[in-house]
Amino acid sequence: MSVLRVQGGRRLEGAVTVEGNKNAALPLIVASLLTTEAVTLHNVPRISDVDVLLDLLAGLGSSIEGRGTSTLVLRAAARPGSMPDAHLVGRVRASMLLMGPLLARVGEVYLAPPGGDFPSRRTLSTHVQALTALGARAIEGEAHAFDAPEGLRGASFYLDEASVTATELALLAAVTASGETEIRHAATEPHVVELCQLLVAMGAQIDGAGTSRVRVHGVSHLHGATHTLRGDYIEAGTWAVIAAVTRGAIDVRGAQPEDLEPIVSVLQRMQVPCDVDDDRVRVSAGPCVALGRLVTGLWPAFPSDMVSLFTVLATQAQGRTLIHDWMYELRLFALEQLSGMRADIFLCDSHRMVVTGPTPLRGRHLDTRDLRSGMALIAAALAAEGESVVGPLETVERGYAHVVERLTALGAVVSREG
Repeated sequence: MSVLRVQGGRRLEGAVTVEGNKNAALPLIVASLLTTEAVTLHNVPRISDVDVLLDLLAGLGSSIEGRGTSTLVLRAAARPGSMPDAHLVGRVRASMLLMGPLLARVGEVYLAPPGGDFPSRRTLSTHVQALTALGARAIEGEAHAFDAPEGLRGASFYLDEASVTATELALLAAVTASGETEIRHAATEPHVVELCQLLVAMGAQIDGAGTSRVRVHGVSHLHGATHTLRGDYIEAGTWAVIAAVTRGAIDVRGAQPEDLEPIVSVLQRMQVPCDVDDDRVRVSAGPCVALGRLVTGLWPAFPSDMVSLFTVLATQAQGRTLIHDWMYELRLFALEQLSGMRADIFLCDSHRMVVTGPTPLRGRHLDTRDLRSGMALIAAALAAEGESVVGPLETVERGYAHVVERLTALGAVVSREG
């Protein structure tokens, strides 16, 4: 595994263009399994999670053109396999989405336990609820194995939680199911809307995308389509925070202003100089103030994927901030390492942390335990005095492309080792 060696304390300046939304790319790639015709995706992020998912599709019989580029052409087999590679499934959580198209196309699926961040703490109960409502049945004695011998059928159901992946899974299973499906308490994130847009372009009939009540009118088959991914607003927010914590100035381009609103509004409340127009946000140097309280929530509230980075920013803000991420228990635990960098933090419990700033940070060895906190620790290392070693870098590369090259272009002194 590789590490990132960081010489901190330097202002980062310049411009960076974000790639396509990671959280949209993965379900869009899976959607290609619903047809044997070509599905073409543009502005695909060049990240390792995408590579793993493409390996999974290849193992199921799909042909793939454009690997390693931002444009992919995907063609599913006439009869895809029903047992995705267990090792690959264990590396990416989005592999659970394969269950929808495989049940729809093949009538059965045998899935190993999905991986990703915090796999032991993220259950599939809501996903199973959606599949069983649509007529799938669990195969006795097999983990995450289902069949639908009589085919999937439309249903009306309420999701126990507004889970993004459960909503996406339900959509992927329902678009070719017989009859009509109504999903209530559906997730409303922009990447869920993108999945609906691609499915509609493929011939699906979906009403209510972006609302908590989505209706799907099942069709007998889907065809090929082309889609260009929206810029990744989480990546854009990441570069914005890096500009703020290093007291630099970065133009971040490629994300939509409406997608960035929950993030930009918090930056503005912290009095971070922040200018937004069209597909660009410019964050520049300046002292910032504590929020008092920052709570994550379902879209369009402040996203959990940004809480780690804003925790680092809070260490440089004047005053005290209570960080509350009610979604994931382990994300804040990974940030306890900031204490070793001289940050003034107090972990109240697995969901809440109190941060008091501003505090000059000191470099040290840091452990990237998950994707988002890993990138946050890189941001802390960039802001710190002295040298830090952050690793494994592969954890961060699951969702951020060309990290070393892009940081270097902004003036960071970093190197990859191992």
